[in-house]
Amino acid sequence: MTAYKTPVSVLVVIHTVAGEFLLIERAAHPGYWQSVTGSLEATDADLATTARREVFEETGIPPELGTLTDWHLRNRYEIFPEWRHRYAPGVSTNTEHLFSLCLTSRTEIRVAENEHRAATWLAADDAAMRCFSWSNHDAIRLVQRHLDQ
Repeated sequence: MTAYKTPVSVLVVIHTVAGEFLLIERAAHPGYWQSVTGSLEATDADLATTARREVFEETGIPPELGTLTDWHLRNRYEIFPEWRHRYAPGVSTNTEHLFSLCLTSRTEIRVAENEHRAATWLAADDAAMRCFSWSNHDAIRLVQRHLDQ
């Protein structure tokens, strides 16, 4: 029996207090830059657990190094056709929950090589413009507005 992904995920915008945002480039899609993302798994107690797990798996950053915030916002979007085989037949949309992880300063990144090929720290405007996902773009802008207050 095939284990399908759950169509519920997290988007974790990692940033510093100085307003630098971390983006990682997808290994299978050069040029597709994003924040940390990942699906809820059966072993996760809740979405915050998913967020912490994904941060560590995709960047090597221990989540306790910063402050994790649940923005209590979610986006629903169409799953790209090329990735639908990961989900149960008939599933075509995903619900993404927004989190951020605020760090006091940049830290060394260890990308998950099977998922990502590079990482970079950018100012908010540059990071938002580089994201291929509209929800990631909007999330970076939201976090930046909060930092500017």
